[in-house]
Amino acid sequence: MSQNSSFSPPSLVMATIGLSLATFMQVLDTTIANVALPTISGNLGVSSEQGTWVITSFAVSNAIALPLTGWLSRKVGEVRLFIAATLFFVIASFLCGVAQQMGMLVGFRALQGFVAGPLYPITQTLLISIYPPAKRGMALALLAMVTVVAPIAGPILGGWITDSYSWPWIFFINVPIGLFAAMVVYQQLRERPVVIKHAPMDYMGLAMLVLGVGALQIVLDKGNDLDWFESNFIIGGTTVAVIALAVFVIWELTDRHPIVNLRLFVHRNFTTGTLALVGGYAGFFGIGLLVPLWLQTQMGYTATWAGLAAAPIGFLPVFLSPIVGRYAQNFDLRVLAGLAFLTMAATCFMRANFTTEVDFTHVALVQMLMGLGVAFFFMPILSILLSDLPPEQIADGSGLATFLRTLAGSFAASLTTWLWNRRATMHHAHLSENLSEYDPATRATIEQLGGPGQHSSALLERMVESQAYMISTIDYFTLLGWLFLAMLVVICLAKPPFGAKPGAAAAGGH
Repeated sequence: MSQNSSFSPPSLVMATIGLSLATFMQVLDTTIANVALPTISGNLGVSSEQGTWVITSFAVSNAIALPLTGWLSRKVGEVRLFIAATLFFVIASFLCGVAQQMGMLVGFRALQGFVAGPLYPITQTLLISIYPPAKRGMALALLAMVTVVAPIAGPILGGWITDSYSWPWIFFINVPIGLFAAMVVYQQLRERPVVIKHAPMDYMGLAMLVLGVGALQIVLDKGNDLDWFESNFIIGGTTVAVIALAVFVIWELTDRHPIVNLRLFVHRNFTTGTLALVGGYAGFFGIGLLVPLWLQTQMGYTATWAGLAAAPIGFLPVFLSPIVGRYAQNFDLRVLAGLAFLTMAATCFMRANFTTEVDFTHVALVQMLMGLGVAFFFMPILSILLSDLPPEQIADGSGLATFLRTLAGSFAASLTTWLWNRRATMHHAHLSENLSEYDPATRATIEQLGGPGQHSSALLERMVESQAYMISTIDYFTLLGWLFLAMLVVICLAKPPFGAKPGAAAAGGH
């Protein structure tokens, strides 16, 4: 960064807008598809569980691309990498919009996630380099604000576009935004000095990472459809994942230039902070996926209303994140992170008291309250996990934490829909066992539905299904409540002092 610290773009405002727009576009795409999943699944003729591949393919390929960012930026230069990644993201978005089959859409989403991998870290690096030292904190705060606003806009925008136009437009919208961002950044930063370095590449580590993570994600996505370990395909995929990841760990611990520096886990705060980040983000990501899915498939919400109900989770972070970033170092960061986990656990237990009669206001208010936890989540935990790393390992630590957090979101998406559907099937069977024509309550219900016949049977089946999914939803949020409480215990194992690290608040903040 130092070699470029004296460079100033023709317009700092326009350069900031261009860089921020690309980041906004990428972060938006991690949430905009959540609300559209039921529509996409129905339109392409697949189950909601299979529809989750639209989310997981993006997340897992995005995670795999993250460790390549440093190597690519040294090979081609940061500005060129930013522009190339943005333009490829535009192309991948267009291809997602024209996809006619789920396989095509999943493939193009994987491409989209992969080319998006470098965007956030490169944007952060470029912003820091073009701002004078005294104003870099403001630049990072702006970037953090963008990454908070995008998840709010995602559900609302995704729902409105899906209902008013059609789901492909949630991808087509990236085309003009991306082209404008790339053009502005090229105009503003093309004169920025470029330093090319021929750094060694850990090809073996990369190959094992792609093979291991890819195989594991396929196992998680396909396991339920193929009845898990009753399938030779799942057994084979699991074997490949275990062997590849074992080789990956051994290789990364012994290679001179590892693509992922696993040696960082010898540091206590990094280990506890990363574990808390991964567990907390997995729960957060699962909630972001399940709430709109449940509202649309079981509660009769349109995509727009589901988005409006889910979006309040971002309201409080918009206002509180800058305050937390400014004053957090005046407190024990474990207390702030503990408050985050306690709040998120409490809101999960609140959702566990929902019934099929819950109204929009109640759902939205609980989402907004969870936003209080989100506001205290990222910055304190990132500061904790970076606090005991040597200065020269801060970048590696931030990158590794972001990589694992992104993977956690991908795996959480697969496990969320699998667990939700599996528990619903189990509860449906239990509820159906208690329905009998000799049971007075069952007979009374049938009479209320119009007496014996196909119509009343169909309505009764719908009632049983709705209750089964409601109980499954309660099970899921109860489980997440305990997960957040477990992460509260984990973060208490960190050891002060937690000195402020440059860029900690922004690193991995989306």
